[in-house]
Amino acid sequence: MSGAMESFAPVTAAGIGRPVRVLLADDQHLVRTGFRVILEVEDDIEVVGEAADGERAVAMARAIRPDVVLMDVQMPVLDGLAATSMITAAGGPDGPAVLVLTTFDRDDYLFAALSAGASGFLLKNGTPEDLVEAVRVVARGDGLIAPALTRRVIAAFARPGGPVTGLARRPTAAQPAALTQREYEVLELLARGASNAEIAAALHVGEATVKTHVSRVLAKLDLRDRVQAVIFAYEHGIVQPGG
Repeated sequence: MSGAMESFAPVTAAGIGRPVRVLLADDQHLVRTGFRVILEVEDDIEVVGEAADGERAVAMARAIRPDVVLMDVQMPVLDGLAATSMITAAGGPDGPAVLVLTTFDRDDYLFAALSAGASGFLLKNGTPEDLVEAVRVVARGDGLIAPALTRRVIAAFARPGGPVTGLARRPTAAQPAALTQREYEVLELLARGASNAEIAAALHVGEATVKTHVSRVLAKLDLRDRVQAVIFAYEHGIVQPGG
């Protein structure tokens, strides 16, 4: 997975000049300790709590309001996917971002995590640099997901009866017509799995401009992240499977 995430310079949480506050949720003490050691080396990240089961993770997320929750999938009492759903539902737009981590590269875990509102999905066999970068990305709130992950979702969505159907289905307050022509073009490229760099090259603009357009698309269509933008585009006929 190394190199797949789009890279950013270190950031502080929400741009308010303090470290990103992270809650670790994993039933293995050694794993939590490893994550803590990796993250606390960084000046802009602070581990503020640990939970050994999903129920405790939900309670701690409500109590200490971290910026990011690192969530294991398989945990006792309450599994990580159910805990993710409860945290994202209770937190709303200003609640913690959940980054799901698992040992198992399984599509059912991936789609269930996204359906539960996770902002990212990371395998535990990645590098420490992957973990640190993923925490910074979801803390920023840009909803950025590795292009390879987006393309897996597209491939599944394009299959008849694939598991993505209904993942982010919701009554839509804003129709695609609310977008400018350039924003519509950005949405179409997003739906084809293009990274920010690829969109910038296709439209002959800078990556900073692309980030601005992506943020406006998500805001106007009331979408959480790039994956939901992909699904929105397919559900509304902006792109077609195999197109």
